[in-house]
Amino acid sequence: MRLLAKETAIYGLSSIIGKFLNWLLVPLYTYVLAQQADYGIVTNLYAWTALLLVILTYGMETGFFRFANEQGTNPITVYRTAMASIGTTSLLFALLCWLFRAPIAGWLGYAGHKEFVGLLAIVVAMDAFACIPFAYLRYQKRPIHFAALKLLFVFLNIVLNIFFLVLCPRWQGSALINSWYNPDYGVGYVFVANILATAIQTLCLVPTMVAGGKAERNFSWDLLKRMLKYSLPLLVLGVCGIMNQTIDRILFPFLYPASDAQAQLGIYGACFKVAMVMMMFTQAFRYAYEPFVFAKQKEKNSLLAYADAMKYYVYFSYLILLAMVVYLDLLKYLIAPSYWVGLRVVPVVLWTYIFQGVYFNLSFWYKLTDKTQWGAWFSLIGLVITLVLQIVLVPRYGYMASAASSLVCYFVIMVLSYVVGKRHLVIPYDLRRIAAVTAVCLLLLVMYYVSDGMNTWLRMAAGTGLIAVYLVAVWLLDRKLIPSPSH
Repeated sequence: MRLLAKETAIYGLSSIIGKFLNWLLVPLYTYVLAQQADYGIVTNLYAWTALLLVILTYGMETGFFRFANEQGTNPITVYRTAMASIGTTSLLFALLCWLFRAPIAGWLGYAGHKEFVGLLAIVVAMDAFACIPFAYLRYQKRPIHFAALKLLFVFLNIVLNIFFLVLCPRWQGSALINSWYNPDYGVGYVFVANILATAIQTLCLVPTMVAGGKAERNFSWDLLKRMLKYSLPLLVLGVCGIMNQTIDRILFPFLYPASDAQAQLGIYGACFKVAMVMMMFTQAFRYAYEPFVFAKQKEKNSLLAYADAMKYYVYFSYLILLAMVVYLDLLKYLIAPSYWVGLRVVPVVLWTYIFQGVYFNLSFWYKLTDKTQWGAWFSLIGLVITLVLQIVLVPRYGYMASAASSLVCYFVIMVLSYVVGKRHLVIPYDLRRIAAVTAVCLLLLVMYYVSDGMNTWLRMAAGTGLIAVYLVAVWLLDRKLIPSPSH
């Protein structure tokens, strides 16, 4: 647990700092872009890139960890085989998207900006290829190097966004700026900044790409076949999983009938970003937990370690939830006032992230037992739920239905994974403490919402007191009031 906590802290610090700095782009976009529909374009296209990134990595990141830790297999051969596979498919994808960028842009509704498609296709291809070198850094227990490169991208992306969206408009009197800068291009410079930052990060990964010791073979067809057999079910899982996360922002322009669909999507996307603190924590935990699980599986008490990790994840998730709800009246200033109408989605998104994180913890039973087809089934079920709810409810209820569909999806597949997983790998989760802390969290949330109508500052002060009550309750329930389960 100490090792996991240490690596989570390092990954988490970089992830939280990086996500927080990227988070600050949200106020930049909402305050600087000409209209809400412009941010709707950013929300929509980045949802597409998230989906495409999962497709282009096709589960090979997890496959790398699985086979790099396998006895009798050279980790360097695994690393280079995975890189060769991902590199080939990423290059083909970038070329095809560039050749057919005009029809693709027309289908998406951006016929006047086919270069958006070309730029983002190259970004996705580079990100997909980089996922294996980043996985190798995690495998080598080099979180500081990993974090430095991730933060480099964030820093460059922010600086370039500020340069294009804030500084260049002010420097238009300069002959040098006027020679290439187009003030009417607006949101397009968001994507220009992204491709420049991604290219620099990829160049910095070159030493890692060529690193490694000696291997009998740099590439193995037999190993690739085994990796694909293991990873391709994870592709179905990953595609369905990322669609469960992003399909709301992908389908919204097609489903919402009003003429201001892009503007509504911009409001939803901006308010969705306000809840990203929970996602930051979940992602930081994931970066450290995935290699930890596969390395720990050979040890005697590994199942107890997995159970403890779940318990502490839930404790900290609820703390973040309470803090975000209590201080939402301050956090809302991250976005322009014209977007505040959508803040009611924030608690729904926070609960969605919690269920998503618990499901991630539960998912290791089928990864450790090589029954990854179950993950694909769960994700397919979740996708069907999301699609049905989206199609039925979004035309009538707009982005609130988008948020609710994701919440229902992750709750259902979380429960299914737990129920089915008990039959294949019995992990002694401390359900008594988790249930008790959940009850405390829900009670405190109800008490906070009942105080609606109070002065804003008094309400936040009362909410701070409720957070203190939660911390005391967790300490009592975890240490004093509930006896430890016998294992």
